[in-house]
Amino acid sequence: MPHDQPAAAPGPAPADASDHDPAEAPFLGLLATGAAAEEYERPVLRARAGGAAAARLAALERAKLLALRVRTELEDRRRREAELSALYATAHDLAGLRDLDAVLRAIVRRARSLLGTEVAYLTLNDPAAGDTYMRVTDGSVSARFQQLRLAMGEGLGGLVAQTARPYVTDSYFHDERFRHTRTIDSGVRDEGLVAILGVPLLLGSGVIGVLFAADRRERVFEPGQVALLAAHAAHAAVAIDTANLLAETRKTLTELEAANEIIRDRSSVIERASDVHDRLTELVLRGGGVQDVADAVAEVLDGDVEFTEPGRAPAAALDRSRADGHAVRDGADWVAAVRAGGEVLGALVLRGHPALDPVDQRTLERAAMVTSLLLLARRTAGEAEQRVRGELLDDLLDAAARDPRLLRERAARVGADLDAPHVVLAARMSGAPISDGDGPPRPDGTDRRRLWSAASHLAATRHGLAAVRDGGAVLLLPLQPDGDPAHTAREIAARLGTALHVPVTVGASAPVPAPAARPAAVADAYAEARRCREALCALGRAGQGAAAADFGFLGLLLADTRDVDGFVHRTLGAVADYDARRGTELLRTLGAYFACGMSPARTKDELHVHVNTVAQRLERVSRLLGPDWQTPARALEIQLALRLHQLSAAVTRETEE
Repeated sequence: MPHDQPAAAPGPAPADASDHDPAEAPFLGLLATGAAAEEYERPVLRARAGGAAAARLAALERAKLLALRVRTELEDRRRREAELSALYATAHDLAGLRDLDAVLRAIVRRARSLLGTEVAYLTLNDPAAGDTYMRVTDGSVSARFQQLRLAMGEGLGGLVAQTARPYVTDSYFHDERFRHTRTIDSGVRDEGLVAILGVPLLLGSGVIGVLFAADRRERVFEPGQVALLAAHAAHAAVAIDTANLLAETRKTLTELEAANEIIRDRSSVIERASDVHDRLTELVLRGGGVQDVADAVAEVLDGDVEFTEPGRAPAAALDRSRADGHAVRDGADWVAAVRAGGEVLGALVLRGHPALDPVDQRTLERAAMVTSLLLLARRTAGEAEQRVRGELLDDLLDAAARDPRLLRERAARVGADLDAPHVVLAARMSGAPISDGDGPPRPDGTDRRRLWSAASHLAATRHGLAAVRDGGAVLLLPLQPDGDPAHTAREIAARLGTALHVPVTVGASAPVPAPAARPAAVADAYAEARRCREALCALGRAGQGAAAADFGFLGLLLADTRDVDGFVHRTLGAVADYDARRGTELLRTLGAYFACGMSPARTKDELHVHVNTVAQRLERVSRLLGPDWQTPARALEIQLALRLHQLSAAVTRETEE
């Protein structure tokens, strides 16, 4: 029999020629070309393969992380600009309108569009009559409803006008929080309204009217939607105020032509206020951020303007500004609360400017309103994208008969490609309870909400999808042609664990070639990923990530594909390849060795060879399979793989015969 020769030791790897280049150099090129996130791993991998020094590798890792952060920020800015364009179309429309009726119609039309309701309407207060009356409607069909008048405190609208606070009802006629009257209830019933949201139109601390969004069916208005309509109402109130001021100015110009000096002063004030308003609106439409607004106001007011978080702003001044609705003086500074509905988001602080005329004060207040819109829209855009990704993944999991074309179109809107190979991952925080239902996490499910948020962020950065399901999270992520589901599972487990500061267990499925073409395969893959996740927990490996291939012969039970050939190759491939190359009989020797109770003496009789030959062959097997191949667990896998290999060979021979 041929004797085995030891393999030659590999020589030292050549040094990477780029060791002396700046670590940032390869990543700057990737940023310039807009490369995918996966490409940022290549410079590190090439350096590692080229034997780069540890310091070089560490520098590359730092540069890679910095470049990825820059890339994420750029993508977030582009996505935010696209998401905010619909919301700030309102500001664009209002900025170009000077007629009060046109302004009111635009406000109501935009309110209905922003919240997607069937009806929207606006009431204005009548100081002379002491009540509030219907002014503009959009989507209404009832003449009685369009002519309603409400006394202060009557109905939902009267309560909003009286208290200057938003109110929402899921079912108007079953809500006893406000006073029902026959006239109001008849009008609401005639219109068929059920769910109603009303927010005040505030100018300073006074209410000038109420803006409503309503549906003819029961509907839960989320807190974010309430805050969004409140922010829109705040901007609308400013537009109404501007339109009223312009109307008053035109009337003054007509009646007081002789008082040219007074008229010029008044016009200058209004033009300045309108110019500031238009300038802030244009800045927002260009996709500017909070700091851009602060810089613009600082230039207009010739001072230092800073946005501060609620905890860092002067507490007393912030409370006074929030309660009064105006910018307030705080020593040599001015503070304007940035708020959305009843929530305080921060403050704009003008430093070292103790004296402000009314126009400059209003400028600071308007800047605070625009800042609240930016912050609220950023939050709303992020939550909306998370919901869209979750709903699409839910449809893939629950509705196998979905039209592939529609799935592709929906995926394209969030930057996902469902015709590329993907992997399904099932994640759960260690110790997290299993939910009875699907969908977004409930308000009291703090851990699930944190997991959902972290998983959604990962999915967004990788052009994938994420949803909450079965007490955990499920992710559908793109898989590169040379990608490994097991490696992906370990990486996602590590990243989620780092983000949440608790262990997260992740199971991965086999690759799903094209989810859009075969939606049913996604549900099967999710079931496989869950089995892998639960197997990790059962084996005491919570907080890790794995795919079926990581479980040896147990993977045959966990995987949907029952990849017997893959299991045999992973277990005995090195020995089989060696036999094929060298013409040896290591596999036959292994089979005889286990059949003879792992006794070399009986094995040499079975094979009719010298006992030294058996020893040499087993030594070679140890080199190929590792020194632990005779431990009980490994030996069991090897014997099972040998038996499956023998059965496969027998079936092949019968087929050929």
